[in-house]
Amino acid sequence: MTHRATFFWTPFLAMSAAAVGIAAWSAGGRSADYKFFDELIEVKHLISTKYVDDIDEKKLREGAIKGMVEALNDPYTVYVPPAEQKEFNKNLLGEYVGIGAQVNTSSGWLTIVSPLEDSPAFREGLLPDDKVTEIDGASTQGVDVEKCVSMLMGEAGTPVRLKIDRKGRVFEATIIREKIKTRSVKGIHRDEKNPQEWDFTLDHSRGIGYIRMTQFTPAVSKEVEAALTSLGAPKGDLKGLILDLRSNPGGLLSEAEAIADMFLKDGVIVSTRGRAHPEEVTRAKAPGTLPDFPIILMVNGESASASEILAGALQDNKRANILGTRSYGKGSVQSLTELGSGTGSELKMTEQGYFLPSGRSLTRKDTSADWGVDPSPGFYVPMSDDEFFGMLQVRRKLERLQSGAPQPAADAIPAPASTTPTPQEIEAKKLDESLAKPNWNEAEWIVNTFRDPQLTAAYLAMKARIETGDWKATGSELPQRGAIAADELVKSRHYRERLIREIVKADQRITALETAAKDATVTDPKDLWADTTDLTGGTMEVKDKDGKIIAMLKITGNNVERWLIDADVVKDNKDEKK
Repeated sequence: MTHRATFFWTPFLAMSAAAVGIAAWSAGGRSADYKFFDELIEVKHLISTKYVDDIDEKKLREGAIKGMVEALNDPYTVYVPPAEQKEFNKNLLGEYVGIGAQVNTSSGWLTIVSPLEDSPAFREGLLPDDKVTEIDGASTQGVDVEKCVSMLMGEAGTPVRLKIDRKGRVFEATIIREKIKTRSVKGIHRDEKNPQEWDFTLDHSRGIGYIRMTQFTPAVSKEVEAALTSLGAPKGDLKGLILDLRSNPGGLLSEAEAIADMFLKDGVIVSTRGRAHPEEVTRAKAPGTLPDFPIILMVNGESASASEILAGALQDNKRANILGTRSYGKGSVQSLTELGSGTGSELKMTEQGYFLPSGRSLTRKDTSADWGVDPSPGFYVPMSDDEFFGMLQVRRKLERLQSGAPQPAADAIPAPASTTPTPQEIEAKKLDESLAKPNWNEAEWIVNTFRDPQLTAAYLAMKARIETGDWKATGSELPQRGAIAADELVKSRHYRERLIREIVKADQRITALETAAKDATVTDPKDLWADTTDLTGGTMEVKDKDGKIIAMLKITGNNVERWLIDADVVKDNKDEKK
């Protein structure tokens, strides 16, 4: 999801823009717009005055707006009502009010994955694997993680009382909520002297740095700039950079442009255009450009939007080699507008498409054979699911932030009886043992420990480039377009097979229930006519409540019943012709 910063409108500007829009509408196509709303107003009036139950006008209004937006068939254009705004802005901006901790559910309880840097949870001393058994007196057992998160979030400055179970020791902690800004830039491991900071050096002897970006949040370019400064990039100390954008869903286009500008002296970064917007071309500028060290940028099928803009800009300008697999293919720009109603609702709407320096669109459509950004020749490095999850397991271990705060006094509870460890627990123990004595000064140890074939390939290619001056292909050639299409075809067929399996399960369930209900009277109001009936060439009468024929429809095929099954109709046996 990419969002040009220029479209972050304040409420005042949104009201002004709305007023301008209303003025233009009043002066221009008023009659056409009024005509558009005629039926909507009539339906609203009928529902308000005659519907059997009382109505919620707020839900009615939001439903009407969502219906218009959904009719665009654009997954990136969405209406955000006030109730969903906090979660939406959290995902878009990486900002929210809460305690500042990554959480998940484990053994039925809310569990701390890691406190965030400089957060209330960190200062209070919460640790990874702490079980949060109660939030303000309410148990978290069996409660889904989204609901628990909503309980932890709230207004800045307000307290939330937690009951913590730390390996059988139970204590309470009262934490004051704050505005949390998640960091989007991570390094190879946490700094041993200050765990709240990251060490970005992968290979000390060769001067190879590693920066991973999780999202293009506001001011992330400043985080990247600080990381590059810590690596000595402005002074020429950085000899090679591995920039990891894998699984980065995007964010602010302006931040992608700013980061690309750090590496490019000149040339086109990206261009945008849309029906209501003239073409706008963003070019790199020489001032502030970093020295020309080699770059490998990693992407995968979950790298989208702003990630693809940065990757495509560096690739097309021959500033970086791209390693990994083809990116997602999301090439549209959304604006975020606060609606002038004063309710706090927003509309995120696709207004433009963006294009790489080569002029190619990134957008992936059902009819697309090419999309996204491909790896450079010789740097196609796919990963299996097992390899990907193995890499994630190591990454999660390394990202856990251990608080140095003293442990609160706690009531001792007997530890649960030991059980036979699962294969996953055995593997996790081995990993813990290997990380217990880390050797961060040895790059080979790092890449072996990370269990990450793509990072290993990137490191070996960068090492060869620094030692010999030439790039070494550590992957393979990208499969031809037909092979990529074939891979997509396999995935689509697997999806269809899953649907078929679900249908088979439903049929088995129906058979079992039919056996159980054999002595009961079962009527199916949606079985409108015998399946053997040939309707092709027939007609269908549609009458209003007074029996007046309002439409005569010619039937052109035998699929009518299939579509009527989910419609607001039932079989009326009293009018059935014998």
